[in-house]
Amino acid sequence: MFEAIAFYLFAFLTIAMFYIAVSTSQALYALSALAAGMIFISAFFFILGADFLGAVQIVVYSGAVMALYAFGMMFFDTTREVKEKQGNKAIIIGLSSLAALMVVVIVAAPIVGNNIEALYPMTEGAGNTQEVGMVLFTKYLVPFEVAAVMLLVAMIAGIVLAGKKMDLSLTLMSDSELMIMKEEDKKVNL
Repeated sequence: MFEAIAFYLFAFLTIAMFYIAVSTSQALYALSALAAGMIFISAFFFILGADFLGAVQIVVYSGAVMALYAFGMMFFDTTREVKEKQGNKAIIIGLSSLAALMVVVIVAAPIVGNNIEALYPMTEGAGNTQEVGMVLFTKYLVPFEVAAVMLLVAMIAGIVLAGKKMDLSLTLMSDSELMIMKEEDKKVNL
């Protein structure tokens, strides 16, 4: 009975927080709601008895990832409208196909890895953390490594995006300089 009440409560709170994160136009509200939603997701792991995954959800996603999001938001002027410039279609299709192939490999690797057995089988007294470690680094090693490569690519892309126009400080510019910069952006986008 307690698990059912907790599940529905956390499900409602999680959906509400993610709805706020998607629908608000304020970056700070979106980040706060996203962090709260990720913390509520960790409650599902605790309800299911996966204490290690619940703690990882809080520490990694709610802590580290949200700190990176907040740090990244400092580099962008959220009051300005963003116009997307269309790039080379072949590059976009190629990268999309590569990402789709990586997702298929991540999903298919456990199916292929069903025949793999751990060299050190689990003992009866092993805890949740030891079981997760053994499974992660034996049966699910390939998806784990592919996910690490995808995170590395995302980190490099974030650094490249943040590095553009870093020599200009929007907060120290006068209004006339900001207007000139906006006019230059309009010319470039045309």
